[in-house]
Amino acid sequence: MVLKINAENPQGSKIQKVIDILNDGGIMIYPTDSVYALACLANNKEGLKRIHRIKGTQRNQHFMTIMSPDISVLSKLTMPIPNDVFKLMKRNVPGPYTFILRANSKVPKVVQSRRKTIGFRIPENPIALDIISGLDNYLASTSLKVETDEGPEVYYSDPEEIQERFGKLVDVIVDGGIQETHLSSVIDCTDETPEIIREGVAPVI
Repeated sequence: MVLKINAENPQGSKIQKVIDILNDGGIMIYPTDSVYALACLANNKEGLKRIHRIKGTQRNQHFMTIMSPDISVLSKLTMPIPNDVFKLMKRNVPGPYTFILRANSKVPKVVQSRRKTIGFRIPENPIALDIISGLDNYLASTSLKVETDEGPEVYYSDPEEIQERFGKLVDVIVDGGIQETHLSSVIDCTDETPEIIREGVAPVI
């Protein structure tokens, strides 16, 4: 299924259709403020397996990110965060920033890394925000890029190309229009001093 949703003023009825699909165990492709991404609910083990098969990765070999509309949920997901790290996050969200944090025992192991960490993001995309704001569970997400034997990873940004390549592999494609590929900045906040792992489209302030 492809749902074309207005990128600036998302239609509520279509957003609800996406939410219903996710709640029923589905997986989706949707736009963020950086790239199109694959996602399902964080407790959807079968959905996460499907995502890894699509990307050509195994569990714990690829980074999964928890998408949230609000920084206040961190206390439910992570170990205690130092004040300096919290202030850093507050300065930079929402936006194309991924923070690596130590997960607590409430986070499903299927979305944790080998280091027992998670990625955390608050996107600045109206479609993404409306979807995650309507969920009762957390959304586990990963960039729509596929590993190949022939060359570098391939990102997809055109909904028509996405439909042709992935339409039969996912339950819904959220068409938010063609968008440029902008990578998020990745900041490792698991030690006392945060470290920028990847400088993305927006500077870390």
